[in-house]
Amino acid sequence: MEIKNSYNFQNTIQTVLPDTIASEIGLEEGDQLISINGQKIKDVIDYRFLIHDEQIELEIEKKSGEVIIFDIEKDYDEDLGLDFSNPLIDHAKSCSNHCVFCFIDQLPKNLRSTLYFKDDDSRLSFLQGNFITLTNMSQDEINRMIQYRISPVNVSIHTTNPNLRRRMLGHREAGKILDTLKRFHEANLEINGQIVLIPEMNDGEELDRTMEDLYNLYPTLQSVAIVPVGLTRHRKNLFPLREFRENELLKVIDQVEKMQKKCLETIGTRLFFLSDEFYLKVKRPLPSEEAYEGYPQIENGVGMTRSFLEEVYQGIQKHKNKLNKKISGKKVTIAFVTSTLSKETMLKVKAWLESAISNLSIEVYPVKNNFFGQSVNVSGLLTGYDVLDQLKGVQADAIMLPRNMFREDMLITLDDQTDESLSKQLKQEIYLGPWDGFKFINELEKVIDNE
Repeated sequence: MEIKNSYNFQNTIQTVLPDTIASEIGLEEGDQLISINGQKIKDVIDYRFLIHDEQIELEIEKKSGEVIIFDIEKDYDEDLGLDFSNPLIDHAKSCSNHCVFCFIDQLPKNLRSTLYFKDDDSRLSFLQGNFITLTNMSQDEINRMIQYRISPVNVSIHTTNPNLRRRMLGHREAGKILDTLKRFHEANLEINGQIVLIPEMNDGEELDRTMEDLYNLYPTLQSVAIVPVGLTRHRKNLFPLREFRENELLKVIDQVEKMQKKCLETIGTRLFFLSDEFYLKVKRPLPSEEAYEGYPQIENGVGMTRSFLEEVYQGIQKHKNKLNKKISGKKVTIAFVTSTLSKETMLKVKAWLESAISNLSIEVYPVKNNFFGQSVNVSGLLTGYDVLDQLKGVQADAIMLPRNMFREDMLITLDDQTDESLSKQLKQEIYLGPWDGFKFINELEKVIDNE
């Protein structure tokens, strides 16, 4: 250990995990990371890459202003046990694209400011699974991703047609997507892709072209989610777009399932996966659980409904005897709140539950999204405004709201309502039903216990 002259640096340590190297050498909340092996830490990518070595020199500025160098021997890939007040250890990079389908451009005014920030940061892709367009990166940054082996890379692809992609993203560099993906492929970086599909733009023959180009990038390209464009009622002065018609949705399903069959026969995976909306909007049966191949793109709404139904059914079979004992001697009424898209799903869950559990009565309330427009029909974009407006006078022992209509890190809706404020205004006990079927049954058990 060596002491040097102090100077200020802003990589502030927020948490020192117990029983780790960081706690053993006496690092504390508020200390600041200056360098590793003499290299200044620009961001979390530098940090993750440099701590891999078995011997590292860690330069820390203590809260007192004292700068200390620690010589550390550790196992390869052993973590130091640090979390930082800014997970990126840098500012998040904003997006300079002008995508014709950008959802943020369709938000109404006067929501909280954080909702209007457009990120397009490779580090958030690595840390949080965000999808990035790769257009807001220099070649040096692309080279750095390859050098540091940042993987998996989650890429918003949309099309491999250079001219069309430039037009869709409104960025002159957008046409280089296939060349960049090929570089990642040659470097053996894992890639997950996303295609936002727009009628009469990147569907039809353009979708065939894109899928064929991406098929050739397997196995480094591991999965591609295809989701329909989302349009709100706040599209004033924006590029004219429309929703898919029912016959067009059916055509897309047939088109992608044909490609899935080819992929399954030749490379052993379906590779391309449609979001649940395609099937739910036309009331076509969802693919089997096996067809989702472990749900690699469930966070993109691909297979979320199938996974939920499978887990709920298993949870009911496992816990129905216990739940019947708990509810014995009383009658419990629950209001299930859901989106219009998920109405049929929750009606199926209602039928299963009422058949398995005596004295349980469930009513399903599909809430229309008047806040964003009724074409927005997923539960994650429901607002407190619409819930309050459409559930006035509902009588039940408890109301179960979709968990995903609230921010993950704090229980607040897009229009800044909390579960507590909704409970007070509705004068009902509120419970949150997650899109994890097992946890959903656990939440249901809490309702029965408390009534």
